[in-house]
Amino acid sequence: MSDSPSAAAEIMDGVYGALRAHGYADLTMQDIADECSKSKSLLHYHYDTKEDLLVAFLEHIISDSEGRIAARADDPPVDRLVQFVGWFVFAPEEADREAFHIALLELRTQGPFNERIREQLARSDRLLRGTVADILADGIEEGVFRDVDVEETAALLVATLDGARTRQITLAGSVRDDEPDGYTREVAEAALRRIVGPLLAEGVDLPPLDDAIEALRREPDDSDGEGADEPE
Repeated sequence: MSDSPSAAAEIMDGVYGALRAHGYADLTMQDIADECSKSKSLLHYHYDTKEDLLVAFLEHIISDSEGRIAARADDPPVDRLVQFVGWFVFAPEEADREAFHIALLELRTQGPFNERIREQLARSDRLLRGTVADILADGIEEGVFRDVDVEETAALLVATLDGARTRQITLAGSVRDDEPDGYTREVAEAALRRIVGPLLAEGVDLPPLDDAIEALRREPDDSDGEGADEPE
């Protein structure tokens, strides 16, 4: 990795842009170099292979997500949980974000065959489930959530949201006519009604999903969102 934080960030931005433009399968080091205005030889100086660079990129977006989550640790638990749900929502017309997630989905398919990528995906999964579990535990302690199995509930919520995102990006053209706002939006609203709502203590209300999404979009964002988009 470059000794210069700004150069390192520029390279990571280049990976992001190249993934959006070319996808994972066709991505080359030259594509990344072109996106970040660095030479291909400079990239190879810091990263021996494309795999090294993509693993570093996964580490980068997961670390970025950890920072975003930590920055909201003092927010009310109910607000944090709705924001977490909102993190997975994207509209069909968000073409750049969709392209990025398609590339990440391609990258995720390498998990069974590539130990280094699998380790980062496992780290991301632990972060997602752990974040929800921590929010629920904080909310139970504060009396805004009922006493539930936080690990089981976190696993259910993450699987629901991640599955919705995967369905939206893999069935893109097939779902848009029936779901103009996007399948992730439909599932997020259902998850709030059917998973999060029943967790609330008496007298506690959910903030609007749109408010949570708007708050997330106002955050500084140097890679898109997943992770803004959430961890992958």
